[in-house]
Amino acid sequence: AVKSLLFRACAALLTFGACTRVSTPQTFTASRVSGLRGVVRAPGDKSMSHRALIFGGMAEGVTEIEGLLEGDDILATGRAMQALGASVERIGEGRWRVEGRGPLRSPDGVIDCGNAGTGVRLLMGAVAGYELTATFDGDASLRKRPMKRVTGPLAEMGARFDWNAAEDRVPLTLHGGGLKGVTFVQSVASAQIKSAILLAGLNATGETVVVEPEKSRDHTERMLRAFGAELEVTEEGAGWRIRLPGGQRLKGTHVAVPGDPSSAAFPLAAALVVPGSEVTVEGVMLNPLRTGLFQTWLDMGADLTITNRRMAGGEEVGDVTARHSALTGIVVPEDRAASMIDEYPILAATAAFAEGRTVMRGVGEMRVKESDRIALMVAGLSACGVQVEEEPEGFIVTGAPGPVKGGATVDTAHDHRIAMSHLVLGLAAEQPVSVHDPEMIATSFPGFVEMMNGLGGNIVAGDAA
Repeated sequence: AVKSLLFRACAALLTFGACTRVSTPQTFTASRVSGLRGVVRAPGDKSMSHRALIFGGMAEGVTEIEGLLEGDDILATGRAMQALGASVERIGEGRWRVEGRGPLRSPDGVIDCGNAGTGVRLLMGAVAGYELTATFDGDASLRKRPMKRVTGPLAEMGARFDWNAAEDRVPLTLHGGGLKGVTFVQSVASAQIKSAILLAGLNATGETVVVEPEKSRDHTERMLRAFGAELEVTEEGAGWRIRLPGGQRLKGTHVAVPGDPSSAAFPLAAALVVPGSEVTVEGVMLNPLRTGLFQTWLDMGADLTITNRRMAGGEEVGDVTARHSALTGIVVPEDRAASMIDEYPILAATAAFAEGRTVMRGVGEMRVKESDRIALMVAGLSACGVQVEEEPEGFIVTGAPGPVKGGATVDTAHDHRIAMSHLVLGLAAEQPVSVHDPEMIATSFPGFVEMMNGLGGNIVAGDAA
């Protein structure tokens, strides 16, 4: 709780990082509980929060944001937009005011994106269209993530880069301006790549076209329209063709950020596997390109219901309720991966309690997230007594009704989703489960431990007694 309050205090002071961090425990431990009950609200959607700050900083006039996620990754993006010349001000709990002050300008120092892979890739696209020079870097985890998938198309448009291209990692320096529109056919469905190209295309000459082989999340397209941009999206096979004329300026607007389905997944998963549980998460985004996990759980026999469907911030939202369920393993359709790539770790944790095999293939993208999430989930579940088979592009979890053994301390490689997934597992395991380096959970879900314990969970700092 202290750390969550500290982040908010830092934001309120508008120093974006000048505050001294409070030391945090080296481990968190989750122990078995008899039931979880309550109604909670998920943090603001991470993808939309990044975009709201970046688009607002690029736009003419004022953008007011409500429901912004105030995690480390998003605060890093706020600091970046401020360094690039925008005014970024916190005006209340989850409420922010962003004002563009003309074209983005060269920052005085290095833009430190922390752990934010989405942030750094979208920021590179945003700044590429301006006559400026910016150097991007991040923490040890971000320095392991590939960047050529974004720098490649931006270079085709005319951006110049100083970096070690062979290593394909940050730090790198981008020289922007003088861009020309291109037609780019993506080899994989990636909203980050698509978004970076479209943001660069706003300030390019000519038309920018992105062709997706299969549909990725469309928050950028929806939000660009809300900021007054002109673009055309047409179906093409199983994917989309997006056409965006260059030379456009965004206009400030109001953005209401709905609850993040990726974050809602953790309390809902806990309710599915802890006997006697019933948990409702209110205001969850129901964009069909983000709800693959919910459909997968339903296919596994989950007691999952959605009520109070409504529109907020241009997206459908609803209240999702999960109750303890007897789950059955399934073969997850590979074409569902794009709609739930970040949710496979928590799916794997729930699959440990399902009867039979849950087969997850076509998810090689998991290996280049904040960590190699396939390898870490295989190692962590195996240490907890779960039967897991690792494959180059996926993995298979064989579960059984009843509690998982647990009793392990899991290496997270500083990955928040690995940590939270194993803590959820620990709430239903026979023996406590601990995770190393829990401080990174605040990158995407500040207040996670407080929320879970408020529902009746038992997650404590330190190792199990």
